[in-house]
Amino acid sequence: MRVLVLGIGNVMFADEGVGVHFIKMIEGNYKFSFSGANELKFIDGGTLALALTPIIAEFDHLIVVDCISADDAKVGDVFFFDFENVPNFVHWDGSAHEIEMLQTLHLMDMAGDRPSCKILGIVPKRVEPIGFELSNEVVNGAKIAEDTLLNYLGSIGFCHEKVAEFSLQEIADRYATKGLK
Repeated sequence: MRVLVLGIGNVMFADEGVGVHFIKMIEGNYKFSFSGANELKFIDGGTLALALTPIIAEFDHLIVVDCISADDAKVGDVFFFDFENVPNFVHWDGSAHEIEMLQTLHLMDMAGDRPSCKILGIVPKRVEPIGFELSNEVVNGAKIAEDTLLNYLGSIGFCHEKVAEFSLQEIADRYATKGLK
């Protein structure tokens, strides 16, 4: 089984970039192993959405990590669900790119190219232009998301070993200095 963990978000808009920062943190902090013909890949999808279609279609299973909004949710709350069964209280209106990602997945459905899909969403606080400081709530929520993702990957045959201790904010800070050297 080929599994793609896709981080979505705009890294220049504080909490809105949590999906990208999160997958970079997981990729840097863990070494994954698996048996047989399994493959696990982490990709920074940024805000590309539709342009990611040919990449997504290559995989059997997709896990999208992104910020979402949900009725009565608190900042930093984490939700994990099947794309086919999006809870009624979850909305895709927390940022500029989410509608496009939702549309991309629906278009892939219509073409018969969408792999099975789960969404790992975190409710953001700061969605502001040119900000790299993540809210404490999202940083804390990412710890729950980390456990959720690792447990799920374990349940489908991927073992992990912790190899580093990068924090989510450390990963976000890397983007704040890119291009300044």
